[in-house]
Formats: sequence, C-alpha cells, structure tokens
Amino acid sequence: MVDHLLGIQGLSKSEIYRYLDTAHSFVEVSERDIKKVPTLRGKTIVNVFFEPSTRTLSSFDIAGKRLSADTINVSIGSSSVKKGETLLDTVRTLESMNPDVLVMRHSESGAPHFASRYLSRTSVVNAGDGAHEHPTQALLDLLTLRQHFATKKRGLEGLRVGFVGDVRHSRVARSSIWAHLTLGNEVRLIGPNTLVPTDFAKGAFGTDSVRVYNDLAKGLEGLDVVVSLRMQLERQEEHYVPNLDEYSKEYCVSERMLAKYAPDSIVIHPGPMNRGTEISGDVADGPRSLIRQQVTNGVAVRMAVLYLLARTVGATEEVGHG
Repeated sequence: MVDHLLGIQGLSKSEIYRYLDTAHSFVEVSERDIKKVPTLRGKTIVNVFFEPSTRTLSSFDIAGKRLSADTINVSIGSSSVKKGETLLDTVRTLESMNPDVLVMRHSESGAPHFASRYLSRTSVVNAGDGAHEHPTQALLDLLTLRQHFATKKRGLEGLRVGFVGDVRHSRVARSSIWAHLTLGNEVRLIGPNTLVPTDFAKGAFGTDSVRVYNDLAKGLEGLDVVVSLRMQLERQEEHYVPNLDEYSKEYCVSERMLAKYAPDSIVIHPGPMNRGTEISGDVADGPRSLIRQQVTNGVAVRMAVLYLLARTVGATEEVGHG
C-alpha cells in the first residue's frame, strides 16, 4: 500500500514534525555549490498541474531534480484533457508509465483524493485542490516559523497565529489552520464577515476554539505570527467586498498597524502578493517579513515530501550526503 500526502487534516503532530525534520536535513543541500544528492536516483516524479502555477510547480520540479529523480511536467493545455479525457483516465494513463510520485494541482476540491483511490502503485501529493487544501505550503510555512522561533529559543507550539484576509477561499489557510490546531496554537481568523463568517471555524474545522475577528486591530493584538492572505478573486463568484480599495483601507497589513497592535510579530504570505491590497510594501520588504525565506524553504519541504513518499528501504542514510 502506497502513502500519499493529500492534506494536513488528519496528520498527527508527530507526522508533521517528521516532514519538518526531514526538510531540515535538505535545507543544507540547497545551500551547496552542487545542489544534488543521489537519494531518489532511478525514481520518477510526474507533476501534473490542471491550474497555472509558478512557485509550486517550479519548486517541485527543482526538488525532484536535486534528489536525482527523473521529473516530468505535464502540460494540461497540450494534453488529452483538452480532447475530453476524464481525470480518471488521465491519472490511470500516467500510472501505466510507472511513476513513483504524482504531484497534482487541480481546480476541483478533492481531485487528488479521487486520484489516490484509483492508483495502486503511485503516491499522490496534493499541490493544491480548489479551495480545499495546500499541504506543502503549510509545511514550508511551519519550517520557516520553526527556523525563526529557534533563534528566540522558542518552538512551534504555544504561538498566537492570525490569518488576515480571504480565509473563506484560501486552501493555504485551511491547511495551515489544521496544522496550528494540531500543534495546539491559538488561531485567529481576521477579515470582513463575508470572507470570515462568524460560524466559519465551527463549520470548517468543527471547533469553537478558533476565534473570528472582523476588526483588524482587535484581531492583531498580541499576535506572534501574522499570515497575510491573497484575495482569491479567481474563486470568488460573488462580490464579497465593495471593491479592493475599500478592502485595503480596512484590512491591509501595514507596519503602522503591526507596530501598534502586534509589535513583536513576524509576517508570512503564501504569494503571489498584491502589494497595497492585502499587505503594504513596508511590511513585505521590512524586517518582520519572512516571505523570501518561505520561497527558499519550499524546495527543501518538497524534497522532504518526495523523499518520504518515494524512498527505498535503507535510503535514510543518504539524506544530506552525495
């Protein structure tokens, strides 16, 4: 039976730390002059993205190559999907070529879960499905936070974390909220009622422990971590805010607001950023920002995921050596 990474929901605390510990081993590889280890030599990784992507696709591609795997990127625009082929037939066709890992991004929630039920020899990695989950983004965010708080002699637990913006449509927020709940952290959702309904946490996560704030100042107060979220306009079938200018006046994460209400906080953003809408330039480029470090850590985390899913027995000793 093969393993998959379909979401953060359902992962235990020890499983989350297993991914993070393994990713830590690969951070050093990306800092070398020769950024390659033989860990997955002879393995094949297929990246099939039914939605556009720059950061995630590139980092999975680089991650596979740095592990010495053969990586193939399938362009859906030139594939048989355009000719009417079903998702099931597509993934079965790909599995017939005996890849070890299939990395999938899809606009429909649950598509990677569906694929995993029909693949018996290939591991599936969810690289983002609709407005459902994006587990590797949550893991790279956690790795970034772990590195930062280690310098403060703190760990990943006991943190106050606030998600600001379009929580309703954000798969990054869902994965990250599940992760922080598993770690026992305080979670706040901050935004207009249309994007962060008062009953959202209960309905989406089955808990009353997640607090909802429609006032930015109150939500920010005393936070350790501020997660600024992109407005998911491509997933908003209705007008959830009057316009982006009005939204930015109320919910743009600025240095002025952080200095007043969360002076010791750091800021992360899953990207791409809409400067001036959800985050100000002085925050994005300022000392609080860990955004560039997130991008760097994306490769290490995806190396860890591919390694743990595709490795052979006895390959553990190869981590970090080559």
